[in-house]
Amino acid sequence: MKRFIAALLVAFSLLSVIPLTAAASSPVHVTVDGVPFSGSVQVKNNTTYVGIRKFATDLDPSASVTYNADTRTLTVKTSALTLICADGSSYIVANGRYLYYDQPVFMKNGTMYAPIMQLYRAFGAGIKWSDTLGGFAVTRGSGGIAAGSSYYRSDEVLWLSRIISAEAKGEPLRGKIAVGNVILNRVQDSAFPNTIYSVIFDKKYGVQFTPAANGTVYQTPTEESIIAAKICLEGYTVSTGILYFVNPTKAPGSWASKNRAYFGKIGNHAFYY
Repeated sequence: MKRFIAALLVAFSLLSVIPLTAAASSPVHVTVDGVPFSGSVQVKNNTTYVGIRKFATDLDPSASVTYNADTRTLTVKTSALTLICADGSSYIVANGRYLYYDQPVFMKNGTMYAPIMQLYRAFGAGIKWSDTLGGFAVTRGSGGIAAGSSYYRSDEVLWLSRIISAEAKGEPLRGKIAVGNVILNRVQDSAFPNTIYSVIFDKKYGVQFTPAANGTVYQTPTEESIIAAKICLEGYTVSTGILYFVNPTKAPGSWASKNRAYFGKIGNHAFYY
């Protein structure tokens, strides 16, 4: 389990070494197998976006792309991929996988855009930054990311989503993700047990998570908590170092606040290293 999650975090961290920004006077260029991308490229909030429809059909000319105005969702279907993108969402769903990015999907002049760093993964493609090109060189790959049904382990999703829901049911999605990060960071840390389940029920230094003691961890998790768990299992992390969280309103003067370095506050929770 430790090795599995470590591989995810390393893979996700590789995204940070690729430049995502460009000055307004220096637009970002994109190619697909050496051919200039036929759609629009936008740089917004330090994130490179591409038009989803054109990106899909450039990677797979047979792609079917439909838009639902009622739900404001764009669906791409190919022989290897079912992709769902919702306007305003920070994650896209690719073959049942939840791919998160800090900046959301958006609509502009009738075109829906998503971060290129989400889309290339969805299509099982390759990507690299080219200084010569002044942008991203995308290469076709498998055509679609491995399905969630084969990628996620049901027991990991179950217990991670349960603790997220019990601890952060009313928190924003990013807050739920951060709680999940704490669990997975503990799995990686030699000072804690090495599975999600054992971290949740760890009593080496007393009960670590109240829901494990009062039974609320056994309640059915919310849909967003399940999504947050899957995003965490994809390797997305608010911080690889946070190991503790507490609601300072409910637990002022907590052990963590007195003994651990402060990371920051997300929603109602304060997080510590």
